[in-house]
Amino acid sequence: MAQKVTTTSAVVNFDATTPKDALPKAENKTVIASLDKTTGAVAFEAAVNNFAFSNPKIQEHFNAATWMNSASFPKFTFTGTVDKINKIKFNKDGTYKVNVTGNLTVKGIAKPISAPATVTVAGGVISATSTFSVKLKDYEITGAPIEAGKVAEKPTITVTASFN
Repeated sequence: MAQKVTTTSAVVNFDATTPKDALPKAENKTVIASLDKTTGAVAFEAAVNNFAFSNPKIQEHFNAATWMNSASFPKFTFTGTVDKINKIKFNKDGTYKVNVTGNLTVKGIAKPISAPATVTVAGGVISATSTFSVKLKDYEITGAPIEAGKVAEKPTITVTASFN
């Protein structure tokens, strides 16, 4: 049984909605992720321009130089560790609450992240989900939409991956 599992179809949801605007949310379904069942090493990588917004104008702003600058920084990454990986029984169905710590790199800026995660083993398939928030200004993302309350200062990010 392989110790490292991977997927090319993990999903990252980005939700920066506010009471003033329900549109700044997106989904990226082409995220690459890996998990080492022995060491707990976990990583994901997402192409910035693969985030799909319902409003094309918001998508254009998201990728622009003043925001994510996807031309200069085409992807964001996370590398870290699942704490207490040895508590997860990968050969037995079950659900495990763990913590993930590591660095999220956006626009070339790496910041530490610590977030709860749920790992589920069912029929040999390993699924993992984690939800956390980041401060946009930590990654030098600012602007009038944030100041006007149309985009959340701390959007919620949810990462979901299924490894076969």
